[in-house]
Amino acid sequence: MNQNRAGPGGFYPVFLSLNSEGTRIMLSKRLEQLADYLQEPIYFADIGSDHAYLPCYVCARHENATAIAGEVNQGPFERAKQTVREQGLGDRIEVRKGNGLEVIREEEEVNQITIAGMGGKLIRTILEEGKSKLSGVSRLILQPNIDGPIVRKWLIEHQYQIVAEDIISEDGYIYEIIVSDYRNAPIELSGREQLFGPYLLKKKSNVFYEKWFNEKEKRMKLINQMNQATDLPIEKIKKLEIEMEWIEEVIGDDDR
Repeated sequence: MNQNRAGPGGFYPVFLSLNSEGTRIMLSKRLEQLADYLQEPIYFADIGSDHAYLPCYVCARHENATAIAGEVNQGPFERAKQTVREQGLGDRIEVRKGNGLEVIREEEEVNQITIAGMGGKLIRTILEEGKSKLSGVSRLILQPNIDGPIVRKWLIEHQYQIVAEDIISEDGYIYEIIVSDYRNAPIELSGREQLFGPYLLKKKSNVFYEKWFNEKEKRMKLINQMNQATDLPIEKIKKLEIEMEWIEEVIGDDDR
């Protein structure tokens, strides 16, 4: 499973530097947004941490924060260790090599998890395979590159209530951030809310409109292609047509 954090363009615009006042770590807008959703006290695991930029940024800003930077591949694992060493944060950030949530030990106090820069299906797989490590985790901060509805469906099925969402345009790509808290109670979302995101559906920002105009076009092309098939995938076409109806109702004839 490749869990490297990277945007569709292959990299994040992240910069680390030192100044006279100490460590200054500058992140992409997406990772800054993720960091802002971490709640004190911060004992978090960043899965697919790549260079460990997010843990370093958070621990540089919060003197009592601790982090686990998890990586499955040797190259990013070594780069993460180097970043933590260069920033002098080895006493509060531990870089571990492992698949998904297996980098979290059963007895550890991890109260929040961040997973960013992966597809929704991979994020779901990581959470599903690591369910035993979530017993003390109160907050999940997730940034799927695609397939946000798959992530939302998993969250509500496992009693994580979505408490905040953002949609961000960066370097020509659109990303969603989904923040959820464990409730130990049944959670419900309508089909529309799973597709669009309950908070994004209420805000309907310009970026939201941009995303769903594009998604509408994609679904139209898919339906046309499927209708040309010898063996029509009826159920898939019905699902796409329902989603098309929802999209048209939500974005209407807005020409922004």
